[in-house]
Amino acid sequence: MASPRTNNKTKARKKTANPDDALAALKAEMKAKIVAMNDSKPPVKTSPRTNGKTAPPAPAAKAAPASPAEAPAFHWPDPAECTALLLKIAGHSQNLVQSFLEKNKAGPSSLLNPDPAHIGQAFMQLTGNLLNTPQKIINAQMSLWQDYVQLWQSTLTKMTGQPAQPVVQPPAGDKRFKDEAWQNLWLFDYIKQSYLLTARWAQDLVKMADGLDPKTSLKVDFYTRQMVDAIAPTNFWLTNPEVLRTTMESGGENLIKGLEHLLADLEHGKGDLLIDMAHRGSFHYGENIATTRGKVVFQNELLQLIQYAPLTEQVHKTPLLIFPPWINKYYILDLREKNSMIRWLVQQGHTVFCISWANPDERLAHINFDDYMTSGLLAAIKEIKRATGENFVNVVGYCIGGTLLASALAYLKAAGNKAPKDLPTISSATYFVTLTDFADTGDVSVFIDEEQISAIEKKMAKNGGYLDAKAMHTTFNLLRSNDLIWSFVVNNYLLGKEPFPFDLLSWNADSTNIPAAMHSFYLRKLYMENKLIQPGGISMKGAPIDLRDITTPSFLISAQEDHIAPWKSTYAATQMYKGPVTFVLAKSGHIAGVVNHPANSKYGYYTNPKCPPHPDDWLKEAKPHDGSWWPYWMEWMKTYAGEMVPARQPGADGIAIEDAPGSYVRVRAI
Repeated sequence: MASPRTNNKTKARKKTANPDDALAALKAEMKAKIVAMNDSKPPVKTSPRTNGKTAPPAPAAKAAPASPAEAPAFHWPDPAECTALLLKIAGHSQNLVQSFLEKNKAGPSSLLNPDPAHIGQAFMQLTGNLLNTPQKIINAQMSLWQDYVQLWQSTLTKMTGQPAQPVVQPPAGDKRFKDEAWQNLWLFDYIKQSYLLTARWAQDLVKMADGLDPKTSLKVDFYTRQMVDAIAPTNFWLTNPEVLRTTMESGGENLIKGLEHLLADLEHGKGDLLIDMAHRGSFHYGENIATTRGKVVFQNELLQLIQYAPLTEQVHKTPLLIFPPWINKYYILDLREKNSMIRWLVQQGHTVFCISWANPDERLAHINFDDYMTSGLLAAIKEIKRATGENFVNVVGYCIGGTLLASALAYLKAAGNKAPKDLPTISSATYFVTLTDFADTGDVSVFIDEEQISAIEKKMAKNGGYLDAKAMHTTFNLLRSNDLIWSFVVNNYLLGKEPFPFDLLSWNADSTNIPAAMHSFYLRKLYMENKLIQPGGISMKGAPIDLRDITTPSFLISAQEDHIAPWKSTYAATQMYKGPVTFVLAKSGHIAGVVNHPANSKYGYYTNPKCPPHPDDWLKEAKPHDGSWWPYWMEWMKTYAGEMVPARQPGADGIAIEDAPGSYVRVRAI
């Protein structure tokens, strides 16, 4: 598009000119003007304190020492150069966007859908509540004003080159403001502290509201944090010193490259934004992820069962089955050799089996929670009995896999003689970060209410009978938006860098679809109604179940910083199971708390042989330990693992469908 100053002759020329040639000519013209301006005037010495104005001559005898405010080398952009740079970026961006739009002429993305979470309604309730208590607003405003007065005084002190105490600082672990300019340059320090003060004010104001129902209160608190994270100065190139510096040094190539990344991510998501977190194409199944050797020894429409090859001459008599969640892929436990739990368990002398779930589409829309038990867990342990000849098996359930493991154990008790035949006895049950009581699910509950579940059900029906993997992927990313969204916005789009090839984040992006029947049951009966905790609250294959009937020895591992299965909620299971229960609390979160290889010596964990009614009482008496909890678990497992027998080779009975990791895991949803 021609600018208002373009004459008719220029307009006519631009109608026939190639856009790239026109852009090149514009760049050359602007460069020539800048060179001419620089040649026609003496050099200008600038500093952060002169804001681009001509600096006075320095004393000839002795240079003054640099003040703290001038410590980092930061060059403020020349206005003419910046103008040329912005024109260049705008021209190139227009071509990229036009090319993207021509290749993607499909309908509007899901981002244009209405507000199924009723966020606007929640904030209207908040506003009405605050207006009924104006004194709270006045107090909050006065407090914010006082903070800003202190900030202005602190900034003026720093502008003179004197040290000044910050009025507010980022919370520990906040990596957004790691660039030295945020601390050492008064302008960026002011921007940072101004943001932090305003963010604190907004979040405190939300917490002041009385009379909101708990769901609405949690919703406005969660989405206020989302908005606060989104408007951070680190997320904008003109207020991020690292991005601004890189833009001037690269001539804007970082922003152009970032736009290319953005459009590529939109194209990959077919109109929805799917941020590349781990450099797509860097990881390949069986090569640098999911590498532990084994065979697929059984499969049905829902799963493939992998048996892993032994790494010891003898193995424990009782085999071990890993029952992973089906909302992600199993290889989080087999990322690579140095952090693979599966490989480590094999090295400890266990015959390890693991389920690899099918990635559902419309053909599996009918699959429900019961089917994941009968065609999943029960089918797998029956096949393990056939393959090994053993009448006992130890089972590990991860997240929702653990929830179904508990449901299945209760079902086997309730069904009695009507339970399926030829099943081995489950000797022990290990639960990784597993919820059975859904009364308090933390931030996840923001997404659970009648309106949102109804919207999800309509979307699944329209989609062919399953929840698209992108929906669950986005939900989990929102729970840690600074780490899983905005850090990549800065790195990929503003700095124009390629994301680092990180196996964990590659797995995180490898999400799966979820069958509609199962997902609707799970959201309604467990999350919204919390029926699993109630005796007879739900039925499995027609049999009402009660988790209090479970007598199987249980090992529960939860994570202290888990944002998906809060540890105090997972602890509730210790008060339900009748059998012996061991509860261990790992440091870190839902993934890192579980996948913590002993060789890494990271994090730590707590143990307490007693299980008092309240989790806080458990933690008060718990003993801290350094390193991984895996060896502690193996000591517990010895009681149920059985004697040592000659190692078993997968497929020794002639049934081996294909090599691990199999074909089901290779089906990608996004």
